[in-house]
Amino acid sequence: MSEETAVEAVSRLYQEFMEPPFPPRLAGADRAGFDLVMLDSDTAGCAFTWIKNGGELEARGRSILLRCIARLDRVIPVLGEADAPEHWHRLHEMAQLVADSHTYPPNGMTF
Repeated sequence: MSEETAVEAVSRLYQEFMEPPFPPRLAGADRAGFDLVMLDSDTAGCAFTWIKNGGELEARGRSILLRCIARLDRVIPVLGEADAPEHWHRLHEMAQLVADSHTYPPNGMTF
């Protein structure tokens, strides 16, 4: 997937994600030990920043994003139908696309 295609895909998913409001029933809810409001806002914030920066995310943002993905991996399996699983699957897909699009520096160098 090219960088442009990744940005377009994440932008589309972000728009779809933002259309319905956050499930009101889940305000203050906790699943797998994680606050769902914070998980939602942290993950969406990383995706939004990545889109606005043309497919770039600073090291701190990438660290937050990877932590969110790990948390989503734990939360999604314990969701019930009343927990709006489609919301969380879309959020996970969006976050994973951002993470997968990261370009690593040559020769394994890190910043």
